[in-house]
Amino acid sequence: MSNGAGRNDVPGAGEHATPLNPKSIFQQSPATVATTEYSEEWNTNKLHLRIASDALSAASAAGLIAPLITIVDRGIIENASGRSPLVNSIKSSFRALATCPHTFLASRPFRLISMVYFSTYLTANSIDTISSTVTPSPINHTTSGTSKFFAASAVNMSLCLYKDSQFAQMFRAPGNAASALTKSVPKASYALFGLRDSMTVFASFNLPPLLAPMLSEEVEKVMSRASLTQILAPAAMQVFTTPLHLWGLDLYNRPGVSLAGRVRQVGKNWAGSTLARMGRIIPAFGFGGVINAKVRRRLMGKLEEE
Repeated sequence: MSNGAGRNDVPGAGEHATPLNPKSIFQQSPATVATTEYSEEWNTNKLHLRIASDALSAASAAGLIAPLITIVDRGIIENASGRSPLVNSIKSSFRALATCPHTFLASRPFRLISMVYFSTYLTANSIDTISSTVTPSPINHTTSGTSKFFAASAVNMSLCLYKDSQFAQMFRAPGNAASALTKSVPKASYALFGLRDSMTVFASFNLPPLLAPMLSEEVEKVMSRASLTQILAPAAMQVFTTPLHLWGLDLYNRPGVSLAGRVRQVGKNWAGSTLARMGRIIPAFGFGGVINAKVRRRLMGKLEEE
């Protein structure tokens, strides 16, 4: 279609062309009408390659961050259950990664973490691709709307709930190993984990595009504003989400404890666990988000140039 062409342009229309009769569209075959509407309203250019780029970006980010997140998540849960102090658990996991990397990378905890973040990134990328297809928009278009939040939240929350229930059972205190095989995670823990994850996803995918323009342009001399907010926003949210995480774990590890006792336990582990969760959330949704966004932007840029 040439520049300035409107919806009623027809092939061969010129200066003296007869105006299009609105009824004439109904004289076309259904297939012709469908093709016309689809080509005008949907940007399907290289769609299969865009989908592959979404998956490759998600896999690149998830593969790079999953080892550290696996180590930190295990440490937090073992510390909360009393199985092992946080620092000792993290040291032991790093030692296993360094001495037997193939065993570590094939382990169930690592596979669970990889599944969570690959699926989350892929969902967020897919929403961008769907948006650029149906709008239509440039193929490297990104969105920060509610559709991305709800879609990424649903995927991340459901997979994280499953992952956390498995981690809680795998890394329960040794004295309770037998009961861990049959004991289910309380519904209240699932609710707290779900609220925790929705807040984290919001800070990871929706806040950065909103906060980045508010920063001074001087920041660009050191780091792009988009990258900085992508790192800081989810990390800062851990101050508020860590108590939810610890409370959910304590409900599973110590059923029947009084409210005061639970508050003391959460308060006791809050500072160290918050720092640890910041340390794992920065790669998970900070660096991981930056890697995912940059790889996708580069791949989509190449597709646009071709």
